[in-house]
Amino acid sequence: MKLNIAVLPGDGIGPEVTKQAIKVLNSIALEFNHTFQFKHASVGAIAIDETGNPLPDKTLDLCKSSDAILFGAIGDPKYDNDPSAPIRPEQGLLKLRKSLGLFANIRPVKAYESLLDKSPLKEENIKGTDISIYRELTGGIYFGEKKLNEAGTEASDLCIYTKEEIERITHLAFKAAQARRKKVTLVDKANVLESSRLWRKVVTEIAPQYADVTLDFLFVDNAAMQLILNPKQFDVILTENMFGDIISDEASVIGGSIGLLASASIGNKYALFEPIHGSYPQAKGKGIANPIASILSAAMLLEHFGLHTEAELINRAVEKSLELNITTPDLNPKNNLVTTERVGDFIQDFIVHPEDTNMNFTNIHLGQSTII
Repeated sequence: MKLNIAVLPGDGIGPEVTKQAIKVLNSIALEFNHTFQFKHASVGAIAIDETGNPLPDKTLDLCKSSDAILFGAIGDPKYDNDPSAPIRPEQGLLKLRKSLGLFANIRPVKAYESLLDKSPLKEENIKGTDISIYRELTGGIYFGEKKLNEAGTEASDLCIYTKEEIERITHLAFKAAQARRKKVTLVDKANVLESSRLWRKVVTEIAPQYADVTLDFLFVDNAAMQLILNPKQFDVILTENMFGDIISDEASVIGGSIGLLASASIGNKYALFEPIHGSYPQAKGKGIANPIASILSAAMLLEHFGLHTEAELINRAVEKSLELNITTPDLNPKNNLVTTERVGDFIQDFIVHPEDTNMNFTNIHLGQSTII
């Protein structure tokens, strides 16, 4: 298969982790006789510095002419610490989602067996957790009309959803549940919000089309609590934009590090793949950023194009790296020899030699990668 992939590394640690994802994809291309062509473009704070625009037209044009987008991270302290800044890096990502019609964000959350002791949550509570969060991405309060009075003393953000926006992601969530454990949990605030009541009405109307899937409901405050107390109860979580943003980040503690969580943002024509972590500017250039979320996002890219064997090989490589504790300091604080680059090297080496002996793995663990 030939794929043209737009690469938007972005800010902070984005370029570092994206580099490792590209390294892994190149190994897959070599082993399975694919052709992946990568073209880079700027987005976020670096794009503002270069052009004054967080999403330059050149970047958007590249994305529209590509088969898929590999995204890094956006954000910079000079904007994070200045809420009055009229142009912000996040505006680039929001515009990109809207321009490409990326209405569904899919975030897998898994408790890896080898990392159960890394989570701050009780091992018996999280063992076996395997969740897929479906978050609506182009509607809701993030895109609603925003007002600030002249005195700067009153502000509002409008939350709007249409039936059509709810329907399209609901069908995706139910179809995903049919291939999983056949349960969808709608997370809303229907006891208070009119928009949530519309969500509940539309989803309830669609559910009978998927008779083999059980539909459950939770208010978002209870869902946030249940994610900590008993995450194993969830299969597919379906929710609106802001609620999904919050609970998917909350769910990152289940696996022990936000550096493990990948995501896909898909629409009818375009698809973007990115780690859910931020730009983590404090770690920029230090070689301590966890690249696994970016690498797993690359695996989701392959799955999107039906390359399931290739994606599974990346998943196996990631699990092996975690099993052998070949991880960055967020998961392995006692060993500062394992850098962002070396995690990528190990996963690349596993793809090339998946059935190799543990001696080769041990050599890499000691910093003697055969591919350096």
